[in-house]
Amino acid sequence: MNRPVVAHPGQAGKMLISLIILTYNRSDALLTVLDALCQQTDMNFEVVIADDGSHQEHVHAVTAKKKKWPFSLCHAWHPDVGFTAAAARNMGARLAKGTYLIFLDGDCVPLSDFVQRHRALARENCFVNGSRVLLNEKLTFTAIRQSLPAPRTNPIFWLRQRFQGRCNKLLGLFLRWPAALRVRKTRFRWKGIRSCNFGLWYEAFERIDGFDEAYDGWGHEDADLVLRLHRAGYARIDGFWATEVLHLWHRQASRSDELANRRRFMGRMRATNAEFKAEIGLHTPRTHASKVKMRILSP
Repeated sequence: MNRPVVAHPGQAGKMLISLIILTYNRSDALLTVLDALCQQTDMNFEVVIADDGSHQEHVHAVTAKKKKWPFSLCHAWHPDVGFTAAAARNMGARLAKGTYLIFLDGDCVPLSDFVQRHRALARENCFVNGSRVLLNEKLTFTAIRQSLPAPRTNPIFWLRQRFQGRCNKLLGLFLRWPAALRVRKTRFRWKGIRSCNFGLWYEAFERIDGFDEAYDGWGHEDADLVLRLHRAGYARIDGFWATEVLHLWHRQASRSDELANRRRFMGRMRATNAEFKAEIGLHTPRTHASKVKMRILSP
């Protein structure tokens, strides 16, 4: 696919952004995310749902919804073989048409300026590590059943939620730190890596061959991606006080593979050859294209 190349950050306002939303068996949360995207101040984006093998009732709840989405929307699904977030995100990226990618989890509800702020932070040879605000189970239930008020229009509501312990922080919902003051970080730092809210140029993602699908189960495929981006010469920009999403409560996924994945990652960190390509990546997927089902929900 031929993509326009943004040669200068000043042209970023014209580029198409692809939001790749990871989901699995949580259609209610996903529909809440999609509804929030309808309210964006910057609508120059498309959405690719990267479905990690959801059961058919959840797939149907999204694909059969009678709604005219104000953005291009497609749903890509591959068979359920366990937690394969890296493979699902790569699947979404293969279908994306944008010059710039934003990876978002299907339980992370964006504020109205989410796309606008990511676009403002997009710099040449950089990637953006987004931020999140954790909601508890009760506030999550409210968010899914009815939309929550915008923080800036109803700060009292959010102060009350924080006081009652229903969210873990507030400043990022109100403050906006200027993009021009962001520091580029060239050295790897494990702390705060968030693949649930992560932006980068497609060119950079393709160059390192995407997420590494060699990571099975939960854990550390996001840290691996960041390490390889640094090794390929890209710098990190932290998106706190700019790109916050409301991370809906959910039961913790099984972490039975975490130790094996950590060992894989630590081995890569200690490697002296500074390799930045994925072992099993964007161009060498585990799932054959014939097993992927794709539906256009909004042209």
